[in-house]
Amino acid sequence: MKLKLKSISLPLADFVLELDLELSSQVTGIRGPSGAGKTSLLDLIAGLRRPKSALLQLDERVLTDTARGLALPPRLREIGYVPQDLALFPHLSARKNILYGCKTSPPPAGSLFSYGHVAAVLEIDPLAGRSVTDLSGGEKQRVALARALLTSPKLLLLDEPLSGLDGALKAKIIPYLARVRDEFQVPMLYVSHDLREIQALCEDVVELERGRVLSQVHQKA
Repeated sequence: MKLKLKSISLPLADFVLELDLELSSQVTGIRGPSGAGKTSLLDLIAGLRRPKSALLQLDERVLTDTARGLALPPRLREIGYVPQDLALFPHLSARKNILYGCKTSPPPAGSLFSYGHVAAVLEIDPLAGRSVTDLSGGEKQRVALARALLTSPKLLLLDEPLSGLDGALKAKIIPYLARVRDEFQVPMLYVSHDLREIQALCEDVVELERGRVLSQVHQKA
């Protein structure tokens, strides 16, 4: 994967998100204090925010090029997004929430991103018939992650996926995230304040502060 973020300028409430980055690691961690622009960066990549200027390219595919007036809508970007609030539908079962991620019909049984394969990797079959309102925090995280995978993404954006979970639950969920990384080989951008999560899952780490890149460090061989 090669993600190019060039000439980015996105005005926010208190500052402007301005950066030039090239990312090529399997999992890149995005760190920084609250309000540093981390979520805004993910929203920009997902196509949920319109920048003042940007050239955004995933591999050979241009997603945004303000100079040419090009901005693919979110549904065409082939990007899976797990937001902080998970955005699950409380009136649907876990299975229906997961299948909501399918573009049209469920992927065929032999597909890498078939329901059966994703459910097996994340061990969510026992949850399938339950209402999401009856799930624990860790179970909801797995359902949201499964829904994002059912979009067959070329890139996965995870915004504080373990926020709100206690240390014991985080320790249980991190192996599932590692399984997704290793089984599906989907490149990820992983936003977190927790250095332990970053160290467990990420190869590169980008540090943001007030919309600027403070550092970009390769932490794993």
